[in-house]
Amino acid sequence: MSNKKTVPKVKEPIKLRFKNLSNGNKSIYLDYYNNGKREYEFLRKLYLIPETTPADKNANSETLRLANAVKAKKIVELQNTEHGFSAMTRRAKMNLIDYVKAFAEKKKGIVAGSEKGGNYKAYMALCYHLEQYKGNTTTFRQVDREFCTGFIEYLKTANQHPKKSKTKYSKNTLCENTQFTYIVKFTSVLNEAISDGIINGNPIKQIKPENKPKKQTAEIEYLTIDEVKKLVDTPCIKPIVKQAFLFACFSGLRYSDVKALQWSDIHTDSEGQKLIRYTQQKTKKYEYLQVSNEALKFLPDRNNAKSDDIIFPLYANGYVNTVLAGWILSAGIKKRVTFHVGRHTNATLLLSLGVPIETVSKLLGHADIQTTQIYAKVIDKNKRAAVSKLDGLTD
Repeated sequence: MSNKKTVPKVKEPIKLRFKNLSNGNKSIYLDYYNNGKREYEFLRKLYLIPETTPADKNANSETLRLANAVKAKKIVELQNTEHGFSAMTRRAKMNLIDYVKAFAEKKKGIVAGSEKGGNYKAYMALCYHLEQYKGNTTTFRQVDREFCTGFIEYLKTANQHPKKSKTKYSKNTLCENTQFTYIVKFTSVLNEAISDGIINGNPIKQIKPENKPKKQTAEIEYLTIDEVKKLVDTPCIKPIVKQAFLFACFSGLRYSDVKALQWSDIHTDSEGQKLIRYTQQKTKKYEYLQVSNEALKFLPDRNNAKSDDIIFPLYANGYVNTVLAGWILSAGIKKRVTFHVGRHTNATLLLSLGVPIETVSKLLGHADIQTTQIYAKVIDKNKRAAVSKLDGLTD
């Protein structure tokens, strides 16, 4: 009879698991229970690949080593939490709203690259919704997976910021693209908090992708040439808005660029053609734009204006869009039209008239032709719809 004692197996608090992907790889995730709830945490950038060579086998061994190291660290975190030792730093007592506001301030004035100056308003709007969700006393200690899941649920029924301009067509609740944007911004804030040593991990990453808001491809709104002609014949309570919008329809310029345009920006080339030399307000890139005679028709009279005078002295964008909405209705057009629809109209008109997409892309100042492809898909959709009208004619 053996005197050896049987050593009981210690149940692992965390298990490594794998998920087959469509490309043949396997993603790796942690499977564990936290406070009685089963949780899954996918290890980003760690994948097992099919082993067809010794090098593949070595790569997988290194990946598993890294995965087990992450697993070991997570076990320590869970055990510390279980025994009352918080995995967070002392700085986790910092106020969340104050931190987001400070983060927003850092985004001011950043234009080129991954962030744009407009992000300041987006982060401040995020602050508003975080306050509406849990008040203004939340600290980072309270920001866990449950907090983030609740915030996502809140956004589904949340109303727009009260300072957002509302027209007859605007909705009070947030669209899914706006919800998506706020979660992306909140993720960036939490990533920054990790870099600042405030928290050790981003709880949003523990939420499954299918449970987060999705970015929806918006329908491109544009005007047909017949609708543009209707607008030409319809008076507007603010003539300068009418001129500026029709100029955008035939030039493709954004609201910000039309508003900033000066008389000195319009030049005549060696062949007598008019062109605009301007700096895109969005990208800060210097551009040369050939201008059609049709666009030039809608320039206001210069009279005694100086070269550095603004051509279109427009109001705030929200007010301009409100004026546009009334003008569009009076023309009998039942579409939701903002100033940016002028740019969409220009792109779709050029493509429908057979202008090559590469040329349209350059005229619009797109850095990537894939951006212009959106308009090409609209034209293709219209062509398919037109052809389908022939169906059944000989039945």
